[in-house]
Amino acid sequence: MIERIFMHPASWFILAAVLAPVLKKTRLIKPIFLAVPLVALGVIYQFPETGIFGRITWLGFDLVLGRVDKLSFIFLHVFVIMAFIGTLYGLKVKEAGQKAAGFLYVAGALGTTLAGDYLTVFIFWELMAFSSVFLVWYSPKPKATGAGFRYLLIHTIGGLILLGGILLRYKTTGNLSFDQLNPNTAGLAEYLIMTGFLLNAAVPPLHAWLADAYPEATVSGAVFMCAFTTKTAVYVLARAFPGFDILIILGAVMTLYGVFYAVIENDARRILAYHIISQVGYMVCAVGIGTQMAINGACAHAYAHILYKALLFMGAGAVLQMTGRSKLSELGGLYRYMPWAFFFTMIGGISISGFPLTSGFISKSMIIAAAGENHQPVVMLVLSLAAVGTFLSVGIKLPYFIWFGPDKTYDPPPREADWHMNLAMGLAAFFCLFLGTGPGFKALYSLLPYAVDYHPYSAYHLSETFQILACTGLGFYLFIKRLQPKDKIALDLDGFYRKATPLFLAFVKRWLGGADRILNSVYKTLGIRITKALAKGFSRFDVDGIDWAVDGSAKSVLSFGDQLRHIQTGKIQHYIGGAVIFLFAVIILAIMLNTGA
Repeated sequence: MIERIFMHPASWFILAAVLAPVLKKTRLIKPIFLAVPLVALGVIYQFPETGIFGRITWLGFDLVLGRVDKLSFIFLHVFVIMAFIGTLYGLKVKEAGQKAAGFLYVAGALGTTLAGDYLTVFIFWELMAFSSVFLVWYSPKPKATGAGFRYLLIHTIGGLILLGGILLRYKTTGNLSFDQLNPNTAGLAEYLIMTGFLLNAAVPPLHAWLADAYPEATVSGAVFMCAFTTKTAVYVLARAFPGFDILIILGAVMTLYGVFYAVIENDARRILAYHIISQVGYMVCAVGIGTQMAINGACAHAYAHILYKALLFMGAGAVLQMTGRSKLSELGGLYRYMPWAFFFTMIGGISISGFPLTSGFISKSMIIAAAGENHQPVVMLVLSLAAVGTFLSVGIKLPYFIWFGPDKTYDPPPREADWHMNLAMGLAAFFCLFLGTGPGFKALYSLLPYAVDYHPYSAYHLSETFQILACTGLGFYLFIKRLQPKDKIALDLDGFYRKATPLFLAFVKRWLGGADRILNSVYKTLGIRITKALAKGFSRFDVDGIDWAVDGSAKSVLSFGDQLRHIQTGKIQHYIGGAVIFLFAVIILAIMLNTGA
């Protein structure tokens, strides 16, 4: 029997990323980059339903590169679909480096999803962080450089916290297996690992990097970034930390925190970034509940969220590329110029709001139902309030002030987005609508980790949804003047490290820099002199000591050998006589010693 050959889907993305500079010189880079996600999709469909593959030993550690089950498969499935849509959207990106960074980013997400041990998780986790930052740095926006450095700094800190937890756990348990943890026996190591995961999930107060970096990324880079980092964090939390009660609280806080900032924000991509925090909050809360229904809800909502959030970012990116603007206060009346982008973005808006016949309706409600089954009425109330804020900010406010609202002057008038951008948005919009229908959500539910006993189109759920949507729409109509976008900066927790960093640099420059200058001065005046004196002393010792002893010994040996050479006459009678004399001397010495004894 031939053993199944394990082919990691991330390997295709890594290979394409490495070859990107070479492929750029040919006309093959676009078709090859479009083909890679399709090949990866075919690879994951070759996996069995469960199995462990890619076992290797490295530096004495047993690593597992491929742990396949239904939990990992559903995330792999949506990741490669999103990789194709994102690649199609950014088809005309000229920088080979940006294309390579995007594919390495996808490879990191796939590698983390398939990892069966913490060391493999950490390696691919860091690949995501260090590749995705280039999607920010490739942006021509002036703020992109600073935002990228802050993004990298925060994720580096998170990676170190994660690594610290992994090492402590290995010291305690002696193994690196990445499996479900018991909340009753969790200690410092486990909570450090959780903290590293929560940072990538953008859980307050570890969230500000997201709203800081994503709006500054490239148009296509933001589409990739909104899909992978936070959802990979949801996956690892669902894998290791289901049933941890602290996640219920943190997730509920996330849902309200994100929508609050989204309601008051002016920049379109910052609104969407804050809504990532809110929507991921549903998933984190579901992982904390930890029941089969809740984990199913987290996975279904992650799947749906990746597609409709990417669609919204693609729409906002198309507007930014065609107009050069992203602030709501500078936009309006664009439906006349970009009707396709308007149509597709509206589908994303109603999907995230949970309209019936859309993906948001069949996923988000599963989490709320799981909270009800787990007797969490307060959590149900918080999640429902967050749904109101979602529809208000992204379902109504965002599209109204971009596509309708007061007309703005555009010079030159914007045109429709490129065909490949509209095609990518159309593909994502199709998934948003298809998943909301009977065949669509049944297909999605079949991918979930556990058997599903839930039907979203109940009379209660439909009634509740229509009431929420109607009341929210009425509220927007009544308070539209108060919701007018204003060109102001919303202060968030990133203000702490934005202000702390200059203070830290000033401290380093004034105090630590001063101490360094003093030490340098002392070294130049004393250290160098002492070093020169020691060097001179060792040199003299080498010449007068070691060389004298070695060279003197050599000369003595040569002199003795020369004198011994003169004794050798070459006559046999002299050698016999010498031997007899030596023998008599030995006998006399022996008699004397014996007599003395």
